[in-house]
Amino acid sequence: MNNKKFCAVVVGLGLVTLSACGSSSDDSKSSGSKTVTLVSHDSWAVSKSVLADFEKKSGYQVKVLEDGDAGQAVNKAILTKDNPQGDVFFGVDNTLLSRALDNGLFQSYEAKGADRIKAEYRVDQDKHRVTPIDSGDICVNYDKAWFAEHKLQPPTSYDDLVKPAYKNLLVTENASISSPGLGFLLGSAAKYGDDGWQGYWKKLKANGVKVVDGWEQAYNEEFSGSAGGKKAKADRPLVVSYASSPPAEVIYADPKPKTAPTGVAQGTCFRQIEYAGLLSNAKNTKGGKAFLDFLLTKEFQQDMPLNMFVYPVVDGAPVPAEFTEYGPQAKDPETMDPEKIADNRDDWVKSWTSLVLK
Repeated sequence: MNNKKFCAVVVGLGLVTLSACGSSSDDSKSSGSKTVTLVSHDSWAVSKSVLADFEKKSGYQVKVLEDGDAGQAVNKAILTKDNPQGDVFFGVDNTLLSRALDNGLFQSYEAKGADRIKAEYRVDQDKHRVTPIDSGDICVNYDKAWFAEHKLQPPTSYDDLVKPAYKNLLVTENASISSPGLGFLLGSAAKYGDDGWQGYWKKLKANGVKVVDGWEQAYNEEFSGSAGGKKAKADRPLVVSYASSPPAEVIYADPKPKTAPTGVAQGTCFRQIEYAGLLSNAKNTKGGKAFLDFLLTKEFQQDMPLNMFVYPVVDGAPVPAEFTEYGPQAKDPETMDPEKIADNRDDWVKSWTSLVLK
């Protein structure tokens, strides 16, 4: 899930160093290569021991190329699809899936273990061009201390965000380039319909919503409730982030608080699903297939939540207690059929850009 890997310089998370992280090298171009290259957004993370176990069992060395926000990473992968930077792409989500599929970004492969993926997450069942890996909820987060200090109840719904009491309090991401920003836009479209979402955004704009490029800036620089925001003296107590952000604030705080310093407005959530796929024209298809198989193993799926702050999608993978306590999934998130997203996304983003940014 894009950008939920909390920045090390902000919250002190000691992220593992993956094997020779960086762009793919010439050795991945040779046939029978023992290097498999993963292309991802900046939120990719895995425990060192889990990755080492895969490398030992498979005989492949993993290289990782992180390419910015999910939207940026997908666009770059499409532009380079004839000569891809790697073998596997991780991090395209349901808001951008049709763009990737329509542009022929992936080739078919049904990963081992796909039969254990929960039914609600399965897509493209006839061609198996992508494999569901994780799910999560894009939601407005709030700074508990700020609202307590100002004796104001935090918002709980989309409707609340346009009320005068919350004027100049919300920061969100650019829907044209940021995955959580786009998810928030789609959530509003699901909530208010084709004819109502633009009127909603007009109200949000009039109520002082601030738009920045991506999640890192919104959460770590503008949001007063984050560890980074506190250091930067940020002044926005509402931010579009994830339902899993509060447990991250607890887990990586030193000392750890008894309760999460941030909360989630449960009525503002949109369900996000992330996929991985074998890139068309990948140099090492055999290694890429082995890596996709690895992403569905119980070992990876149960390791994933506390590294990328997302939920597993396979049956039998446990959810950490911290998630249950501090960041449970939304009970009734907004959702949208992938075909509807495909049919309307580009027009909605264009209209949103004209309406909100100009």
